[in-house]
Amino acid sequence: MSRPVAMITGPTSGLGTGFARRYAIDGHDLVLVARDVERLERLAAELHDEAGASVEVLPADLAIEADRAKVADRLAAGVRILVNNAGFGTSGEFWTADYQSLQSQLDVNVTAVMQLTHAALPPMLEAGTGTVINVASVAGLLPGRGSTYSASKAWVIAFSEGLANGLGGTGVGVHALCPGFVRTEFHERAGIDMAGTPSFMWLDVADVVRDCLADVAKDQVVIVPGLQYKVLTTGGRMVPRNLVRAMTKVVGRGRGRT
Repeated sequence: MSRPVAMITGPTSGLGTGFARRYAIDGHDLVLVARDVERLERLAAELHDEAGASVEVLPADLAIEADRAKVADRLAAGVRILVNNAGFGTSGEFWTADYQSLQSQLDVNVTAVMQLTHAALPPMLEAGTGTVINVASVAGLLPGRGSTYSASKAWVIAFSEGLANGLGGTGVGVHALCPGFVRTEFHERAGIDMAGTPSFMWLDVADVVRDCLADVAKDQVVIVPGLQYKVLTTGGRMVPRNLVRAMTKVVGRGRGRT
């Protein structure tokens, strides 16, 4: 019998790599989407050797319309799993940031999530089974230091919840993963100084992936890994917004990020 196929965007580091390894070990073939062809091919070879997975490499920059369309065309052919993991943040203040960088951030964090999910759902619904995991962030649940990044992740959460409401009983699930600080390349690439962040605030990739898939199996829509972040987000819903903003500003230590 053929193996189910999982497409993962942004798989060359961090959570994307974690999801790719987990799905390969669990018996899925893979479609890996990223800009860095060399890293894509290296990861594909590793997963084939380690787990026997058949891996399709699909180079694409999701900030570019033509590349998004190419990935959407592949999704229209059908996959069992879509993990919309690609995304990025930037450092600096919103009002001094390069506007094109901000637009590219929204193209990857929001437009790509919408376009790829739109392409993936029809064949999933026809098959009566499928899962979409949209990687959002705790920043989308709490008013963080980064305005455009937090707003993009809030959109992903609302989008995922709305779709989940409409897909009940179809066999297709949509989920929003909302991790806090994870030990990945994300902050270094964004140029965000994380020095002084308490060690208990950091999560490991393997733990986040494990907790996410466990909650997907339970049909949880909004998934917040880590007890510390469950406490923060639950508390954020119970106290006034001005207090939440003050709390997140302290946790974020005023780091410059858009």
